[in-house]
Order: sequence, then C-alpha cells, then structure tokens
Amino acid sequence: MSHKPITAIAIAALACLGSAALAETDYPLTIENCGQSVTFETAPRNAVALGQNSAEIMLLLGLEDRMAATAFWPSSVLPEVAEANEEVEVLTVEFPTLESVLSVQPDFVAAMLTTLLGPDSKVAKRSDFEDLGIPTYLAPSACTTTLDANDAYGSRDKLWTMDLLYKEIEDLARIFDVAERGETLIADFKSREAALREQFTENENLSFLFWFSSPSPADDAYLGGGNGPSGYIADILGGANAITTEADWPAVGWEGIMAADPTVFVVAQVDRNRWDLDTAENKIEFLTSDPTVSQMEAVHEGRIVTMSGAAMNPSSRTLYGAEQVAEQLKELDLP
Repeated sequence: MSHKPITAIAIAALACLGSAALAETDYPLTIENCGQSVTFETAPRNAVALGQNSAEIMLLLGLEDRMAATAFWPSSVLPEVAEANEEVEVLTVEFPTLESVLSVQPDFVAAMLTTLLGPDSKVAKRSDFEDLGIPTYLAPSACTTTLDANDAYGSRDKLWTMDLLYKEIEDLARIFDVAERGETLIADFKSREAALREQFTENENLSFLFWFSSPSPADDAYLGGGNGPSGYIADILGGANAITTEADWPAVGWEGIMAADPTVFVVAQVDRNRWDLDTAENKIEFLTSDPTVSQMEAVHEGRIVTMSGAAMNPSSRTLYGAEQVAEQLKELDLP
C-alpha cells in the first residue's frame, strides 16, 4: 500500500476550505491534562517542544513560526516538515537541560514523555515551568503509563491506540487556535489507519519483535513492549507482538529474544548515534553474523524489516512505521 502523507501546507489549505468552520479558541482556555488543569491566556507564540512527537505535531499543524526550540530527536524529522523544521532551533537531539530550555524564553512547553517533563524527569518537573508562569502540556500517551522506581518509562495494562494521539492533536490545535488544522490532520490519520486495517487480516501465525537498540551486542536489547506502539503496529498488521511484557521498553537478553521466536524481526533505524547498534544496518549485521542468533528462523529466512525508531514511541510516527513495515511485508515469504 502506498500513501502520500498530507503536508502541513495542505492541512492549512484544507482547513481554510472547510464549509463549517470550527469555532475559534476562546481565551482564557483551560484544559485538563494528565490530572491537572492548565490555563492559557492566549495562543503560544514561543513554544518549546520536548520530544520528537511534540515537535512534529506542531510542525504538521504549520506552527513553525510559533516554535522557539525543540529537543530530544531519536530519528530524523519527517521529510514533509523538514523545511519547516529548519526554521526552529534544535537545543539537542538528546535530553536538554532546564537552563537551555529557559534560555529561549518559552511561553509554552509541551513534552512527549515523563522523562522529559515529570516528577522524575531528566529535564524538569512541570512545576519548574509553571512556577515561572509558563504553561505545560504532557502527551496523553505518557499519562496512561504506570511508573515505578525501577522503570522510568513505565508500563501499560492495555494496548496503546491512536485515540491517544488524536486527543493530543486536538488539544494542541485548540491551544494554538488552529482547530480546523487539527481536525484535518486527524481525518488524514484515520483514513490511513482504516486502509491498513482493510489490507491486513488477523494471522495467528504472525508475530513481530521490535528491536529499538542496544548499548552493545553483549548487552540486553531494548525492545518495544507488548502494549506500547509496537504492539499497536503488530495488531494493525494482523499479528501480535512476540514480547508480551506490559513494560513500554523492556530490556531483554538474547536468550529471551530467541525464546520469543518471532516470525518477523523489526529493526529500528535510530539516528541519534548514541550506540553503534542504533543503526538498522549494524543491527542486521549482528543478527546475520552472530553464530547463535543467526540461526533464529526469522533471521535465517530473511524475515527482517526496518522501521524508523521514532515509530516505536507513542507518536504520529507510529502510523508511518506501520505503513513502512506493511510495504516490506509484501516482499516476505510468510507462513
């Protein structure tokens, strides 16, 4: 299946053509977000996006002229918003410091993960900004995880769905007073989601294992958990996640991976260059050359596909990742 993603320019144009215009945002606007009320006196003009998903949603909504900076980019920006992204400062592709965020004088901070904005964040608590009069927003996908002291990324007791993303797009569109653009973007995603559902029927013999990265071949691998976006991708493509743990990002040893015995290996391309195994190329080299791992059926039969690492985070990229894997599945000899 081939789908040409809608661009931010097209979203703005289509929104202008809407026959029944959505109401403009009435300020002050108060929304409920992750258990707290957040009030906006006016639409943000100098926003900071902490995390690739928060940034790309803003860019897809055509808000680059209202963005001061972004941070935390595991993968390259979506091609259709790459030009717009060049207008926005990137503080770092890793975790920024609170000082660096404040240096661009934000009037709004949105984040995709609790590790970027939360009680145990590597960057800041929400109160660090709100005490300065800067409203914050945390992605609904992050709010639905259960955190504990041993797992900064949390776990999910039910499957992540695109409904959480649609809520995020709707909220951000209201905050920035571009509700029609948000509605257009959501409609595009829903259409693409439905197309995948129609194309792939349930296959009880189909399982996927999603490998994000590893510090080294000797270390445990960070995988996409059973109920996270990787589980959603497996489900929409008619299969199941071979890793059933509720943790969003379980670290699993190779004995456990071999025991999971997936039908298809999905290896992530992670562009941050933190570890050698961030790249899909190096992952595939390890899988096919290791004397033991190379004997796994999925590897031996060449059932290895690649996907952007950003798709394994709960984000707009998840649907792009599902489409990316869907195209490659057509080339595989599946049981």
